[in-house]
Amino acid sequence: MSDRLKALAEAGVSIWLDDLSRERIESGNLADLVKEKSVVGVTTNPTIFAGAISDGERYDDQVRELVAQGTAVDRVIFELTTEDVRNACDVLAPVHAQAPADGRVSIEVAPDLAHDTEGTIAAARDLWQAVDRANVLIKIPATEAGLPAITAAIAEGISVNVTLIFGIERYRAVMDAYLSGLEAARDAGLDLSRIHSVASFFVSRVDTEIDKRLEKIGSEEALGLRGQAAVANARLAYAAFEEVHADDRWTVLAQAGATAQRPLWASTGVKNPDYSDTLYVTDLVVADTVNTMPEKTMDAFADHGEVKGDQVTGRGAEAQQVFDRLAAVGIDFDDVLKVLEDEGVDKFQKSWDELVQTVSGQMEKAGA
Repeated sequence: MSDRLKALAEAGVSIWLDDLSRERIESGNLADLVKEKSVVGVTTNPTIFAGAISDGERYDDQVRELVAQGTAVDRVIFELTTEDVRNACDVLAPVHAQAPADGRVSIEVAPDLAHDTEGTIAAARDLWQAVDRANVLIKIPATEAGLPAITAAIAEGISVNVTLIFGIERYRAVMDAYLSGLEAARDAGLDLSRIHSVASFFVSRVDTEIDKRLEKIGSEEALGLRGQAAVANARLAYAAFEEVHADDRWTVLAQAGATAQRPLWASTGVKNPDYSDTLYVTDLVVADTVNTMPEKTMDAFADHGEVKGDQVTGRGAEAQQVFDRLAAVGIDFDDVLKVLEDEGVDKFQKSWDELVQTVSGQMEKAGA
């Protein structure tokens, strides 16, 4: 087992793999990662599935069967992806049995629902029922329309991975949506201990957007702030998490059996080659969080990553100073957040279009 990844897990960070394929499941690779690299969860997205389906032959038989039945492309995608997630849930079931917050596999609602509350709720129900595993998480975006969908899903006992969170104000709204859902679930007599959630706070994209603006400003002070915003933003998010979970509202729910909605650091692959390739792992170590990593980042950490203890708790004021300096050089962070959310939804849609195109191509081959 990787000593460095083991040390990261022992520091309280749940290591999730940001990748999935039928090849990984059927070859035993996913099970090996659990044993050898302390992996205790999996996240997916349409681009991941598009790559898996285009690269492997393990989907061919199922695609042929579905084509023979006259299945439409959206339903083919649904059947292929839910089968992979169901089987990955089974691989991770022993982890889940030992630590119910982990052993989790995430699957997203379709991106064209990002601004459709009722459509998102219906899609979350469909995915939850189709995968039919206690350790699945349904990914719902933290758009304004997504917030009431999060509450509704949690109220029904559906476990949720809230995705596309970039800013603290929206993150607070996500935590409120989760607590409101738990309160409704409690009032309906549901077992709160069986409802789980993570809040996926995106990291690297914040630096990418702000660094671009700092370079355009070009002053020495502005350039000196590059590579600081993403970690500072995540540290402020954790401070908000601690504040909400110290409140009486949470205490009442915890006493009723509720589990905390853990922060999940997402988009942790480093985009800038000038920065350490383990930056968004090493600098965000804190207990009771999740870090979902592409395998490249996981391998980099296994090779040379460092665990320097808790790098987050108590650093909110220091993080706020970074944003004060960014504002002083002319960075409009509210505009940054709007751009990031709009881009996030747009990238999600393009990712979905790529998946539709990939599966359509496989269907044409299967029907030829």
